[in-house]
Amino acid sequence: MLFSRKSKLDDILNGLFKTYFERVPDVQKITNAMINKGWVSSQEDIINDHVAFRTLGVPNLGIKSFEKIFLKHGYQKKEFYSFEAKKLNAYWYAPPKPNLPRIFISELRVNELSETAQQIIRKYTHSIIQDPLDNLDLNNTSEVIDFFEKPLWELPTLKDFDTLLNESEYAGWVIYNRYYLNHYTISVHELPEGFDRLEKFNEFLIDLGIKLNDAGGIIKTSKDGLLLQSSSVAEMIKADFSDHKTKEIAGSYVEFAERKIMPEFQDLDQNQVLAKHRRDGFETANADKIFESTFIKQTKKPL
Repeated sequence: MLFSRKSKLDDILNGLFKTYFERVPDVQKITNAMINKGWVSSQEDIINDHVAFRTLGVPNLGIKSFEKIFLKHGYQKKEFYSFEAKKLNAYWYAPPKPNLPRIFISELRVNELSETAQQIIRKYTHSIIQDPLDNLDLNNTSEVIDFFEKPLWELPTLKDFDTLLNESEYAGWVIYNRYYLNHYTISVHELPEGFDRLEKFNEFLIDLGIKLNDAGGIIKTSKDGLLLQSSSVAEMIKADFSDHKTKEIAGSYVEFAERKIMPEFQDLDQNQVLAKHRRDGFETANADKIFESTFIKQTKKPL
């Protein structure tokens, strides 16, 4: 999952994971178990299918701002997705090299929320009067990595957080967690034969005591049957709010994806199969349920 330090993009992608590792103990737990099984020799051997970020659709923020980091370093903007019930837009971005992860960026359609929720969000974001990316040297890896950790707005009060959470759990997540990495994704189909299928890999996760998101079923399957996705339930973190109150809230999680070989390449020998021969992109119905890995219905359920 970590990338060889051959380019600025490799450094940026590596920089994403420092806080993520700290906030998601499941990552190390899963990796250690995979090493013990002999499937990988280190974290670096795990192929990262994609990483995902959540943003707010307000002036100077959102997808149009955040995507600049990745477009600058060779990513290509691909399909658009709309999540009507959750009031979200999203795009995915294809990497400049096949060994790098796809990027998935979503954005809350803030103007579709209640007036109360909009006022809360704008209370925290109104001071951002220009795109913060325009002040960054996107070729300076340290600046970019620092940006992922930078608090662009003040911590919310617990009351404001709860008000947003009650209307949009996505809004609540972003107003507190900001641009922290939402999840990374293990490419299950790249694992040794026998455990390169998501159903079998999920059995391994359950045996480890990993709580899986069961919204829409533990395995979310695309209409064409070629993209299978599962995810852990978000780790709970102790959140300190600006009014000196604390609460356990959803942090980040891990996803697991199996991309099957496309029909036109079914006759290839297994050792000839490359990433380009597998199902690419994403599926709205799958992603819709993956979002719920941070939702209370999932985080509060027993193991």
